[in-house]
Formats: sequence, structure tokens, C-alpha cells
Amino acid sequence: MVTVAAEAASTEPHYDRKLELKAFDESKAGVKGLLDAGVTKLPRIFVNEQSLPLDHLSVDEEPQFGIPTIDLQGVTDDAERRKEIVREILDACENWGFFQIVSHGIPQIMLDEIRESVKRFHELDTEVKKSYYTREYGRKKFIYNSNFYLFEGPVTNWRDTITAVMAPIPVDPQDLPDVCRDIIIEYSKEVIRLGHTLFELFSEAMGLSSDFLKDMDCAEEMMLLGHYYPPCPEPERAIGINNHKDNDFLTILLQDHIGGLQVLHDNKWVEVPYQPGALVINTGDLLQLVSNDKFKSVVHRVQSKKVGPRISVAGFFRAVFPNPRLFGPIKEILTEDNPAIYRECTNKEYLQAYFSTGQDGTPALDLFKL
Repeated sequence: MVTVAAEAASTEPHYDRKLELKAFDESKAGVKGLLDAGVTKLPRIFVNEQSLPLDHLSVDEEPQFGIPTIDLQGVTDDAERRKEIVREILDACENWGFFQIVSHGIPQIMLDEIRESVKRFHELDTEVKKSYYTREYGRKKFIYNSNFYLFEGPVTNWRDTITAVMAPIPVDPQDLPDVCRDIIIEYSKEVIRLGHTLFELFSEAMGLSSDFLKDMDCAEEMMLLGHYYPPCPEPERAIGINNHKDNDFLTILLQDHIGGLQVLHDNKWVEVPYQPGALVINTGDLLQLVSNDKFKSVVHRVQSKKVGPRISVAGFFRAVFPNPRLFGPIKEILTEDNPAIYRECTNKEYLQAYFSTGQDGTPALDLFKL
């Protein structure tokens, strides 16, 4: 279905979306560059022209039960408390696919500094940032650009991003910008430590040994993403990031007070509230696949805001690309009553399927169902 805005665009003279996307990309200035240039009206390429599945659903302003928050205090030194945490995580992963954690061991001063460093980079002079701008993800381990799916996606997101590969072979420190080098290295160490703990808890929640998921290479690669959502002149016509599921096993997200992250739950959009010091955890498509749908990968989005910038920092865990290992439902959890839902696939096969959809609302996992 095409919206009124899209119908208007189709009759608007001299509008060539592909040409304007190309010009935007070649500017290497990102969304921030538009604001720096004095833009006060949303450029056409950012107008949300398509009515995508789920867009029409309402926002649950006062959900009876919000996103769960789990306190990790005692997870490493209290066996009984660890069992309770495992049960809480199991419930959150089965019913929400999202939860927040506190007492995770990362100091508040480090959370503040990584957010501030992402902001510092994105607010550098455009000419300085241009040297990092590229879409050749495989060739560099630190890159800056705007919109992963700029030419494939149905919607151009009001967001710029930096990406740093931090495991298994991290980016050379000399390739990181001065304004964020030290904190990216230190924060990534903490995120990797925390990610390994969470994978242990996920394994235990499925009745497996603590190292099961780690031994499957689920935590082999960690990419750190620093998102910058500038204030939007017409937020009601734009989107920070459109409806999607994450193409990994696990995401550890640090957000700020601006808000805008929404999760689809029971056919309604539920806000993920900002909690000072908390981290947002969500399970990705690949964890849903290997858990045979026991853990849910959930659709989520970020709304544009008139205020900002909104800063978020995400740690993505997955196997390296390419990894020859076949990923499929874990055989140890399959039974006659719980047969495999998906066929096995490599990380490369799955990512190619995910990228081919361009985040158009088509679930990539559906392509691997038996």
C-alpha cells in the first residue's frame, strides 16, 4: 500500500530518488551534514513513503507489564541467585526478546564516556570525518557512513553510524580516531566480557553447559556500532531506523535519555524506557534459529525526534563472516515434540538472505524454515 505522501512524490517533478541517494552518499557528510548546511525541511529521500507491515499498529503508552529489568548482582559468586537470573532471562527471552540489565559491572563513568566519544566523532568537522566514510565493510575495521541499506532499503533512516570490529582480531588502534580511540578499546573489552557471561546464561537457560553457545562461535565476532540520530525537522514524516530484527546472536545496547526505541510486543509498540546505568539486551535472529524458536528475535525500531542528538552504542555478537560452520537448531534440545523448525545454514547464507531483503519487513529466518 502506498501512502498519500508517496502518491504525491510520484507526481512531483524532477524527483529522482536514486540520483538523490547517490548525491547524499557521495557528499560523505551524513545526516549531520544536512543540519550543518541549514536544512529545515525534511529532504525527500527521508520521507517515509511506504506503509510497511506493522507501521499501522498503535503505541502502548502504558503497558501493564513493561520491558523486564534483570539485576545481575551475584551472577558470578552466588549459585542460587545465578539460577534465579537464568530463570528470569529464560522468561524474558521467550516472551519479549528484549530486557534491560543492571549490576552488569561496567562503571557509569565508562558508559558516559563511550556515549560522549560517539557524539564527539559525529560532531567533528565534515572534512575530517570524510576520510573514514566508506561502504566497503570488509576492507576496513573502522568505518563511518549513513544507512547500511541506503540503496536497498525501503526507507532512508535519519541516522549516521560508526562501526568498529573489536573481536576476534580488533581494529588497529592507529586506525581509530583520536576522539574515541581509548574508550572504544576499553569499553569493548567490557562488552565482550559481559557478552560472554550472557551467552553462558543463555546456554544454561536451554539446559546446556555454560560454554555451549560460546563453543559454537556465537561470540566469535563483536562489532561496536555508535549511532548518532540528529534532531529531525519533521520527525512525524521520518524514521530513525525502520522496523527490523537484528542479524546477530546477541546485541548489548547503551541508549540515552532522548528515547525513541520501540519493541513490538503483542501487536503493539512498547517503548524501551531509559534507565540510567542500565543496558538493553536483545536476542537476534541467529539465536532464535539455534534455539529452535525458544528465544525470540523481535521487531524493533527507533522513532525520530525533534530533540537530540540521540546517541546509542551497540555491541553485536555473531560468528565471523564467513565462517564455514553450519548453524541450525541445537540437536541437544530437539525432541519428538520439538522437532527442528529450520534447516542448517552458514553465517554467510543467512547474512546474504538478510541483506537481500533490504529490511523491507520480510523475516530473513522464514527463508530457512523446513
